[in-house]
Amino acid sequence: MTHIIQPFALVVDDDPDTCQALEDLVQQEGFSSESASCLEEARGCVRIRLPDLVLLDIVLPDGNGLSLMDDLESEVEVVCVTGRASVDSAVEALRRGVLDYLVKPIDVARLQGMLLRIARNVTESQLTAAPAPSDSSLIGRSRPMQLVRQLIEKVAPTRTSVLITGESGTGKEVVAAEIHRLSGSPGPWLPINCGAISASLIESELFGHERGSFTGATRRHIGLFERARGGTIFLDEITEMPLELQVKLLRVLETGTLRRVGGHEQRLFEARIVAATNRRPDQAVSDGALRLDLFYRLAVFPIDLPPLRKRGDDIELLTGHFLRKLCASGVPPRLTPDARNAMKGFSWPGNVRQLRNVLERAFIMSDSDIGIDALPSDITSPASGTSKAAKRKSLSATEQIERRRLLQALHESDGDKRAAAKKLGVSLRTLYNRLHKYGDFEGQR
Repeated sequence: MTHIIQPFALVVDDDPDTCQALEDLVQQEGFSSESASCLEEARGCVRIRLPDLVLLDIVLPDGNGLSLMDDLESEVEVVCVTGRASVDSAVEALRRGVLDYLVKPIDVARLQGMLLRIARNVTESQLTAAPAPSDSSLIGRSRPMQLVRQLIEKVAPTRTSVLITGESGTGKEVVAAEIHRLSGSPGPWLPINCGAISASLIESELFGHERGSFTGATRRHIGLFERARGGTIFLDEITEMPLELQVKLLRVLETGTLRRVGGHEQRLFEARIVAATNRRPDQAVSDGALRLDLFYRLAVFPIDLPPLRKRGDDIELLTGHFLRKLCASGVPPRLTPDARNAMKGFSWPGNVRQLRNVLERAFIMSDSDIGIDALPSDITSPASGTSKAAKRKSLSATEQIERRRLLQALHESDGDKRAAAKKLGVSLRTLYNRLHKYGDFEGQR
């Protein structure tokens, strides 16, 4: 099912009451909105997110409002709303391609008709440009990734909160986006990194604020949780969220309502939360970085992502995928056998992100096929992951036989080490020691 994102309107007017009235009107017609009181503030809003519609006052404190059109794409609709109408400004506005020129007090019915048409056009363009339902960036056929995909398909159609764990670079945001894609949700996909926003601003960013609620709050701000109506909010690095804000997030999740900073009105929260962390949740709770009650509320449906070193042949699949993306046209380069062996033997502590970065560098360094000289030294040096392959080559015939018996027992036990040890008649510690000895420990569950 296609995801339709709310059309977005930017209201630019130096009168706070006008901004408030126009924002209320566009929101009633299904738009999300922001407002700005001057050209500089409006340009900042446009840099963050390109609007579908701008309701633009012409006379602003720092210049002619029509100059904002130089910062807009041609598909953005602009409606001038002015209390100082003149023939010259109307001619200039129409010459620049504005949709309409309204004089205050505005004709509300006329504006509502325009809003309806713009919202319909935005929706139709999204339907035309939407990717096919099978379009997924989740790459992998290994058993661990098959299990992850099964979990995603189970939880996606629900509104259940999800907590994704895994080492840095394993693709937590990709999985979260896949949950949203398969959910059939009509609302937007809104990711936010909890560690990338200062503690003083994150509450306002999430829940919004009312004008005058704190120093510098010169206009009302609609937070992420309101803009996400019907969609998915991805809270990356949830353990970096300040503890006092975790309390407020827990209340929102439990009550299904929120309140803007400085506001008194309770507003419905109608979105799904998907959170992620690269820390072990139990350790984060012990360290005081994550509230236990919030952990239980978020981890209704946990998904743990495997590191790349446990995904077997997925390394080759991902390599092919990234090289095809890097090669915009023509046949993508291939890895030489020695480069392929080095990459397969490496432990990839940075996981998929590290693999992608290594391939991008190697692609730039290579004129044709990618050889071992194009790879970083930590991948090709004997002290790195390639030492496992060298270790296996040095095994005696007896050790080779024992190693095969270990791997066969693990295979027959579906990776369960305790069951494999019982099958072999050895202790679990002995099994671990021998797997370490033969360089196979990291490849098994």
